[in-house]
Amino acid sequence: MKDSRIDRAVGLCKKLVAYFSHSWKRRRELAIAQKELNLPELQLKTECPTRWGSRQAMVQRILEQQTAIGHVLSSDRKARHLTPTWQDIEVLEVINKTLTPLADFTDALSGEQYVTISSVKPVLHLFETMMAVQEDDTDLARSIKSKILHYLKEKYSDPHTQELLDIATVLDPRFKLDYVGEDNKVSVKDRLKNEMTSIAMQSPPTNCPQRPAFAAPRRKEEKDLRQFF
Repeated sequence: MKDSRIDRAVGLCKKLVAYFSHSWKRRRELAIAQKELNLPELQLKTECPTRWGSRQAMVQRILEQQTAIGHVLSSDRKARHLTPTWQDIEVLEVINKTLTPLADFTDALSGEQYVTISSVKPVLHLFETMMAVQEDDTDLARSIKSKILHYLKEKYSDPHTQELLDIATVLDPRFKLDYVGEDNKVSVKDRLKNEMTSIAMQSPPTNCPQRPAFAAPRRKEEKDLRQFF
């Protein structure tokens, strides 16, 4: 989202990451400061445009290590301008608080070793709950939440995409029809029944003679269809 406060605070985070990553001496000084302040001896993280959640991870690490970072910067006059102001810290805290609840779900949806499409609609439903405006939210937090929800609704608004997500969700025994809109339940059920019946008709059991194309599905196949609904 376009916001000068966010642009400045995130830009400052990137400069801090670059300041330490380009010098082994500065990284050593950071490690010493972390040890003296009893902070976890961890390196700063950078934002990667192709990695979900990397901005939140970068911001969170800066906030966790801000005392050690400030200790190192205070000894370098040329780098003191990189010290975050209280306004920058406030903005970073809002960003971190708003995005942190989404991190676990975006990590789960980016998995490559398992099917994730059936979880998209349930996760979107959870996002709407987590992004609900709270009474104590600042104007910036409200704006971020609004932008996130608008982006997600727009991204998945295409009817063909919605139909695909509905089918995938229904076929997942964890969700079935729980996340399909009332107006779409009948059409989704009809499509699934037609497709499953067609597959059953075209794939006769092994070592059994093929049934005529006009034959009715077996009782077991009818039972298999009913278990989804």
